[in-house]
This record gives sequence, C-alpha cells and structure tokens, in this order.
Amino acid sequence: MVMDLIFWALAILTVGTALAVVLLRDIFRAALALVACFLVVAGIYITLNADFLAAVQVLIYIGGISVLIVLAIMLTRDVQHGSQANRLRIPALITAGLFFAVITVALTGTTWQISSEAPAIPTTPVLAERLFGSNGFILPVEIAAVLLLAVMLGAIVLMREK
Repeated sequence: MVMDLIFWALAILTVGTALAVVLLRDIFRAALALVACFLVVAGIYITLNADFLAAVQVLIYIGGISVLIVLAIMLTRDVQHGSQANRLRIPALITAGLFFAVITVALTGTTWQISSEAPAIPTTPVLAERLFGSNGFILPVEIAAVLLLAVMLGAIVLMREK
C-alpha cells in the first residue's frame, strides 16, 4: 500500500518535471528539470524492484547524458533569451496531441500481464559485484567521470568572460 502511494507520487512528480522541461524558457533550468526527471524515474524503478535499471538510470542518464546536455548549454552563447517563437508552434501542438492520443489508445487498449510475485533475487548485489569485485569495471566508470569533469571545467574556462 505504501509502495503504491510512493509510486503514484513519483509518477505525478515525473509528469511535473517533464512539463517543466518543456515549458521553461530558460534552457539551463530546463536541463536541471531534466536531471530531476531522470532522478524521479530512477525512484520509480526502485519502487518496481528494478534496482539494476535504477542504477543504470543514475549512472548513464544522470551521470552522463545530463552532464553532456549541461556542457552543450554552457558552450552555447546567448542562453538567457531561450528559443524564439516560430511558425511551427501550431503544427507541433497538433502533432503532440495526435501522438498523445495514439499513446493513450495503445495504453488503454492493451491487456497487461501483471506478475503477482516480486523478483526472486535482487539485482543490486550482482551490479555491485560486477563493478567493485575482482576484475570489476569501476576503473572505466571513474575514468569516464573524471573525463566529463575535465570537459565541464574546460567549458567553464572557455565561456568565462575575459
């Protein structure tokens, strides 16, 4: 019962942060809302007992993709003005509405098979063993993190005013 409430709270928060990504005019704040959205999705994975997917969500999307998006934003000039309105706003709204309608019909028209049993073996210890155990992959993960940090610092130095 409690997990159901947490799941629905996280689902509502996911929709809210996704709307913030789309509706915010400041692109940097939209990127931060995207990071929050990725984090909330990782929380949803945890409530669904998908620990491995939650760890991958945090490592790949929050740790990698979000850093690259923020880096691209930092390398872009004139970020404060946001994107200008153009003549494709109405066709984009119509396309998004049609896409939403198709997804809604597909979701409500599908008979979903639901398992009543939780996963037998948690996936987090297996992930920890592969990362931190003998012959683990923690060194490449750490090297990638240091490389992304160096790129972020380089972007800050390049974009700093003289």
